[in-house]
Amino acid sequence: MDKVLNSETVMDTQAVFAALYNVCEENVTFFSGGAKGTQGDAGRRMVEAMKLIQEHARSLEPVISGFAAVYHHFDFDLHIPANGYRSLVKVVRCCLLHIIHKGRYITANRRSIFFRVAHNVREMEAYCNALCQLRALLYLAQRMLHDNSHGNLFFQDESGLSESFVREYASMHKGCFYGRCLGFQFTPAIRPCLQTIAIGLVAFGENYKRHKSGIVDAGGIAPYGVAASSFFTSGKYAIDPELRGAEFERITQNLDVHFWKAFWNITETEVLSSLASMTSTQVKVNRALSVPPVPFDLPLASNHRVSVTIAPPSAHIGTAPVQMRLISYELREGQDSETLLSLSRSEGGAISLSLGLKTKRLPSSPCLLIHFHGGGFVAQTSKSHEPYLKSWSQELGVPILSVDYSLAPEAPFPRALEECFYAYCWALRNHHLLGWTGERVCLAGDSAGGNLCVTTSMRAAAFGVRMPDGIVAAYPATLLTAYASPSRLLTLMDPLLPLSVLSRCLSAYAGNEPQTEKQVEKVSTLSLVRRDTALLLRDFQQGASNWIQSLLDPNRASVSSNTAAETTPAAPDTPTSDTVRKSISAASISSPHADPPIPTEPSELPGRKLSVKSKTCQDLESHSSPVPQSSPLMSEHAVEDVSFFLSRDSDPSMSDDLSSVAIPPPAVEEGTELEHPREFPLGFEPLRSEQLAEMRMQSSPVVKDPFCSPLLAPDSMLKGLPPVHIVACALDPMLDDSVMFAKRLRSVEQPVTLCVVDDLPHGFLSLSHLSRETREAANVCVEQIRSVFNQKDTPPEPRKHRKLERTDRGNLASSGETGALLAGPIEDPEAAVGRGSKISDGDSLVAVAAQNTTDAGGIGA
Repeated sequence: MDKVLNSETVMDTQAVFAALYNVCEENVTFFSGGAKGTQGDAGRRMVEAMKLIQEHARSLEPVISGFAAVYHHFDFDLHIPANGYRSLVKVVRCCLLHIIHKGRYITANRRSIFFRVAHNVREMEAYCNALCQLRALLYLAQRMLHDNSHGNLFFQDESGLSESFVREYASMHKGCFYGRCLGFQFTPAIRPCLQTIAIGLVAFGENYKRHKSGIVDAGGIAPYGVAASSFFTSGKYAIDPELRGAEFERITQNLDVHFWKAFWNITETEVLSSLASMTSTQVKVNRALSVPPVPFDLPLASNHRVSVTIAPPSAHIGTAPVQMRLISYELREGQDSETLLSLSRSEGGAISLSLGLKTKRLPSSPCLLIHFHGGGFVAQTSKSHEPYLKSWSQELGVPILSVDYSLAPEAPFPRALEECFYAYCWALRNHHLLGWTGERVCLAGDSAGGNLCVTTSMRAAAFGVRMPDGIVAAYPATLLTAYASPSRLLTLMDPLLPLSVLSRCLSAYAGNEPQTEKQVEKVSTLSLVRRDTALLLRDFQQGASNWIQSLLDPNRASVSSNTAAETTPAAPDTPTSDTVRKSISAASISSPHADPPIPTEPSELPGRKLSVKSKTCQDLESHSSPVPQSSPLMSEHAVEDVSFFLSRDSDPSMSDDLSSVAIPPPAVEEGTELEHPREFPLGFEPLRSEQLAEMRMQSSPVVKDPFCSPLLAPDSMLKGLPPVHIVACALDPMLDDSVMFAKRLRSVEQPVTLCVVDDLPHGFLSLSHLSRETREAANVCVEQIRSVFNQKDTPPEPRKHRKLERTDRGNLASSGETGALLAGPIEDPEAAVGRGSKISDGDSLVAVAAQNTTDAGGIGA
């Protein structure tokens, strides 16, 4: 079956390249004899762009065909064709199809009096630049095939190839992907939304920079003032894609994590949140809660007569109330109790609990959904995710408890994990307040929230308390290191998850980013001019005085310069507080107190309480006893020894296939010395950016902790997890995180399902109300949650889901016991391109396969 699909894909690829060559040749012939003047200049540029596209295509054709023959080796299984290599090939093919479509438009309209040559040539030049950069990414992907051991997706080292990718990313041109080509790889329905986000981002960045420079009214400006002023400056970025692309690249490369925190939190401003609330599902209960930080006891899952003490979170910022939000479509028993109302916090808006005179109280629900929101660990709250959470509460008929965990960089790892675990345990103990009977509970989260779902369950296993009945993680981040993978190459072009932004967020979560941004004195424009004038006069006076002194005493200048040179190195490189804070974060990983030991044989004494406390960063500061402590749960595997590589023995057939595509590092000419080795073959060089990105390779032991990067967890920790349902995106830079984590769970015989949706970006849940495709993808998550609530003692049977695709590409055929979906007959490329649709290559589908139907009994208490 694999060989049949691969041969069809290769034939399809050949047809696409043939169509590209034909359309380019036709337009080169026409515009070579064009008119003179302005039209002649545009015509010459058109010819140059078309010829360059052909050159890139001739180099790409054998590479694409080679990848199509080998990328099935990296799939989760036969029925779920998804991995980073497939995604790269898919993006390149999509770019080629856009060029063909645009070239045919030019061919059909180039003789019209309304045809704008200058506009169309800019379109072709933009896609030509994009194709050049994609060619560079495929070279790097070929290097990964060569350097990765046994064909794994991740290069397990932050040096070598991973370091080379970061270095190349910092210098490669990326503006072409944020201008005219913005979102070309995604479904057409989502592109207007992405363009709006990009325009808003660059306008917000322009005003953010100006306000931070001090050119604001006296007294400062509120965050929503930056957003409001950005609205009036966004017009130029809407009509000038090149300007938007250049500014987008500058912002993503150089602004710090505090800018991204401010921009992503725009949706939580009063105006936008009120608008979202009016357009979303109306619920009876929407209450923000503030749970006081007090310890409490929970019974062990293995012996209810023995309890464990759950200590309140205390890492980094000390003990503080844990913030949550309770959402319920119907009012249920306990949700209007005085105890719960006493925990409610005011948000400055309308009353969040609707209690009419005839409101009917339904009995408690047997199921509860606990939700951890995404936002890169640095931004957003449950309020940003309210629209789809309200819909879920209605569709599932269950209350939802969403946790507003503390955010980095002010509260880095492990603070968020501590708060999520505390909230989970609090919900188990206080189920009667939430309108829940305490029977079934599911953890759900997206992106960073998906990471916290898995690590919270791992922490629950470490404490020995009841485990959730299942986990639904949407596009989770399971590996927070700087390891390179083919899907992470997509960060070069992804408008929502650029590598520079991703690295800043993960660095902040690891505790490597400053907690507060540099404060700048904010004064009025007139005061700023007066200040600069005074400084100029002072410098002029001082310079004149120094010049006169130097004439009178020639030795003065040399002495003063030597004195300055001697005193300069004495300045400290970093603040002491940051150094201490980093060392504390690192200590929390190496300490044997990361999690409490679990008693192998609980005492028979009834009502005995096992008092344990999670050793957080503050505990480590005060703990200095040299007495040896008991080993933690994960002590049987050192973090450095944990490997997520699955295949130890190389497959001869795989090695033969990969050798035809993989390439070694390019050779360096004799007699030449380079600071860094070449990453691309001689004769090719990608486009370079005018300004380099501020990328730093910061290796921290924090990100290698299994509770930070669950993909690095030893088998003993993964075996304790409940059934895991992963919903990933085929074009998401974090796709390989999902694929490899699913493989790891399957390797330890843990029940896991992997579902991959096509043509949607990372974070589609937040866009679920904007298009049919995102709504259907969100419904996939709902179905996975419902399967957790409906499952018995064994994992649920696999469900069939309709394809999420741009166009109808034929009938679906099911094959195998897992009920997977396979693509139908591949359409003729010429006809498909003529309609502007996308050619199926066998991976444009949503598939779900249940794996390892191991008995999952024992979950719940």
